Amino acid sequence: MSRTYHFIAGLPRSGSTLLAGILRQNPRFHAAMSSPVAGLINGALEQMGAGGESAAFFDEAKRKAICRAMLEAYYADVVAPVVFDTNRHWTARMHQLAGLVPDFKVICCVRNPAWVMDSFEAIHRRNPFDYSRMFNPATRQTVYSRCEQLISADGAVGSAWTALKEAYYGDFSGRLLLVDYELLSRHPQRTLQLVYQFLGEAAFVHDFDNVEYAEEAFDQQLGVKGLHDVRRKVEFKSRRSILPPDLFTKYQDMDFWQDQTGTSAGIIAARRSESQAPLITKANP
Repeated sequence: MSRTYHFIAGLPRSGSTLLAGILRQNPRFHAAMSSPVAGLINGALEQMGAGGESAAFFDEAKRKAICRAMLEAYYADVVAPVVFDTNRHWTARMHQLAGLVPDFKVICCVRNPAWVMDSFEAIHRRNPFDYSRMFNPATRQTVYSRCEQLISADGAVGSAWTALKEAYYGDFSGRLLLVDYELLSRHPQRTLQLVYQFLGEAAFVHDFDNVEYAEEAFDQQLGVKGLHDVRRKVEFKSRRSILPPDLFTKYQDMDFWQDQTGTSAGIIAARRSESQAPLITKANP
């Protein structure tokens, strides 16, 4: 079966599960939460690389064929002709995707990093008796230590942020479309029109009042209840940040995609100032 592969990446708590829930309404599409495919491929390459005992048995062509076969095998039971594989770290492996998947595109869900941190803190406070695997005893103590862990190089936010920045300024930035959570939730119909345009897919009528998607088993294993729950109706709910003001200020200017210098990425994003028009640009995929 001939199949098209695209990818969903970007920042956590920025709408990737919501986007997957919307896209999967289209029978042509298969989309879900983060898959293990990127990790499986990376693990295989570690074994086949110079540090592995069997490295001498693999040349570049064989390594590439095995990685492609892993992708195909994982989705062998999927009947949809278009598959969206979700993993926040695909943006750090754009050069691999270019060798594995012809004409791939990556939709990157983004949100002002201050609100990403706020969202993680809100989840933590909603589950006061569930100690998740996201933090250890030392980093779990206060909102400051929790944020420091999240934004660290190997933290959930920091690792995704640096991967996205690498792709945004990289050789394959023209394959990216950044989609801001606020515009997706405020204007889902117009946002999806632009997403379909970017993908080169025929328009589809989505039901934005009946979007449902959850991964309760995964969230329970991680110890973060409700991490991937999606509300039925797509809507934006404004609220006050629960972060201390100094922390919010510390992270709010990390939305580097407000500056389009040096990138060919397409962007559907809100401006920092509410008085400015939304930043909507289209780059040639």
